[in-house]
Amino acid sequence: MSDNQFYYSKNPDVESKPMTWNFSRLKNNLVFTSDNGVFSKHTVDYGSRVLVNHINYSIIPAGKILDLGTGYGPIGIAIAKAFPNRHVDMVDVNELALSLAKKNAADNQVDNVTIFSSDVYQQIDDQYAAIVTNPPVRAGKKVVDAMIAGATDHLLPTGTLTVVLQKKQGAPSAKKLMGQIFGNCDILKRDKGYYILQSIKK
Repeated sequence: MSDNQFYYSKNPDVESKPMTWNFSRLKNNLVFTSDNGVFSKHTVDYGSRVLVNHINYSIIPAGKILDLGTGYGPIGIAIAKAFPNRHVDMVDVNELALSLAKKNAADNQVDNVTIFSSDVYQQIDDQYAAIVTNPPVRAGKKVVDAMIAGATDHLLPTGTLTVVLQKKQGAPSAKKLMGQIFGNCDILKRDKGYYILQSIKK
């Protein structure tokens, strides 16, 4: 079984081989540590890079941001570092990923985050100004669809849902689902087969 098949489990049974690298995003130099059993252990994956760069930050209303399926935290930490006046909740089902996310937040002097365990929205009670996600496609379409469909219950009025998916991994069907649920869905960016999709809660 590959690491990518492990990453959506609660406690991946893998040998630990942590790796650390530097990364720049949103005008900040960041450092990340990842490990076996976590998605994208060698560098920040391309989808997350495109997502962070093309979220429409200017239209997000006041309130917290949710990084759903945070992994070791590259999306949530980059956003929290760039917008220190916002609070970012970062959640994942993978306990190893969450421990790495906490380490990475500390290593980047990011304290405007709360990192906790949640299987999709099960442990989430708040409503957010924005939900951002690079969903775990290898967990299956049912999980990805639940992340999209559940967002509307956890968004404030005019809050945004921004999702990155590859075309070959379901971006067109996700766009259709987001349009059905929110009544709108825009493609903010296409980049090397990755689609950045955005819906606004009306």
